This record gives sequence, C-alpha cells and structure tokens, in this order.
Amino acid sequence: MIEIEVQNETNQSQERLRFAAVPRIGEGLRLRGPDGMWASFDVLDVWYQKADFGDLWVPYIHVRITPGEGAHPAPFEMDGMRGEFEPFGT
Repeated sequence: MIEIEVQNETNQSQERLRFAAVPRIGEGLRLRGPDGMWASFDVLDVWYQKADFGDLWVPYIHVRITPGEGAHPAPFEMDGMRGEFEPFGT
C-alpha cells in the first residue's frame, strides 16, 4: 500500500489515504466527503516531494469533485408549482 497525501480543492482539506497504486492525472476516484457521502473526484495533478528523512519521495495528488457530482439539487418550478427534485422518487 502507498500512502498518498490528498489535497482536496473542493473541500479545501488535506488527508493521507492508502492506495494500491498512484492514480494518474485525469483518472477518477471515489472519495468520502466531509458529509459522509461518497462522490467522484477527478485527479488534477500528481507530484512527488522528498521526505524529511532518508532518500524517500512522497506522492501527492490534487483532486476536485467531478462536475455534477455531490451537488444538491436546486428547487424547480413547473406549472406554477415549486418543489424539490427527487431523482430516486417513485
């Protein structure tokens, strides 16, 4: 497992996560947001920095939520009625 520093542009947060492989620029990841919900994120940048100890290079990735993911649906108006969009309603 590779420990990677993930810098999340959407939530302005940083955390260390473990991956089986270093993701490439343009790949998508499923990450859990601060609200506990899973969402798709795009990898914007990948770089390596030398660690403070030894001859070790630490990978970093910069991610942003995929457009259209995790956005709360906006209220809509139809025939003069106002309501909330329910994508999974029956």
